[in-house]
Amino acid sequence: MSLTAAFRAAKTPRTLRSKPGEAAKKKAAPPWCVYLIASSRIPRTYVGVTTDFPRRLRQHNGELKGGAKAACAGRPWNLACLIEGFVSRSEACEFESRWKNISQKMARKRNEPRMKSVLQHREAALSRVETLMDCSHLNIKWHSS
Repeated sequence: MSLTAAFRAAKTPRTLRSKPGEAAKKKAAPPWCVYLIASSRIPRTYVGVTTDFPRRLRQHNGELKGGAKAACAGRPWNLACLIEGFVSRSEACEFESRWKNISQKMARKRNEPRMKSVLQHREAALSRVETLMDCSHLNIKWHSS
């Protein structure tokens, strides 16, 4: 008998049985969202992806460890737009990537560095993303501050 056959014979199959009521206890995967935050000091915005926006905002504002390095200069940050309803992380990341990419490629009036024009630019880019992707299942909420 070969060595692999001996080990195969020694292995006992394990069945994955769940205890009664265990299936109900399993949590669903947390919902992914894409967010746009705006600096309250300078005309700058930041787009990101998370499953826990309140925690992420606290990270960006330096209250918790783990905020993005690119967001340090704009503290404190406020929520400008929250997009919910993504079915997976990959869908949320694809949306975020397209929004950033389109924002970067779109022409912008550089002589108007006011926050209003920066937010209008991001909103116009978001409208373009909506024409390229199926966003019918998404909940897009703009917040004014």
